Amino acid sequence: MLFLRKIEELLSFTRIKTAVIKKYEYVFAENGLVAYKNGELIAKESIASYLGEEKVQKLINFCLGYMSKLILPVKRGNFIEFRNGLINICPVGRSCSQSEREQFAEYDKKHKVREEFVDALYKEFNGMELVFSIGGQISIDAFPRGWDKTYCLRHLAKEKYEEIHFFGDKTDKGGNDFEIYNDSRTYGHSVKNPDDTKEKLKQLFFS
Repeated sequence: MLFLRKIEELLSFTRIKTAVIKKYEYVFAENGLVAYKNGELIAKESIASYLGEEKVQKLINFCLGYMSKLILPVKRGNFIEFRNGLINICPVGRSCSQSEREQFAEYDKKHKVREEFVDALYKEFNGMELVFSIGGQISIDAFPRGWDKTYCLRHLAKEKYEEIHFFGDKTDKGGNDFEIYNDSRTYGHSVKNPDDTKEKLKQLFFS
């Protein structure tokens, strides 16, 4: 679940913050909980307002307590990142370097750190209607049920596009691309990396 600053960074528009939202008809940050159309903000949701401060703090306190007991190859800073539509939980810390990120990703594949963390979260917060989704290389997203990546599709309902294609690398159950990849309103494509995405796009639209 990318927020706008990260989208700008990935698309190399960081020098002009409004470049991304003005370049494309629609821009969806945080699964569409923050949505822009033709450069204008059209929707914005808040997990803090939805859950309430008591539940938010209970979740954050549990996560910090759980992560304090983990022994990993490295730990850095920024273990909890609060966003509009979710709480991002990162055992290694989002302040890690690229090499440390890759190191954790490999460690996680072997030791299932995030899978076990997600199991513990579902056990602790059973009944709160929260989803805990493994995303990217290093983190877990926590958000209300229904606030997954399919949320953005509600903004497109009136447009009547003939086809909507989605590309994602976490399309297996438990991954943060699973719901939209399998949604009947989209054509889902599972990819491994940016080069694989580029190749699939060429095959679909330029061959």
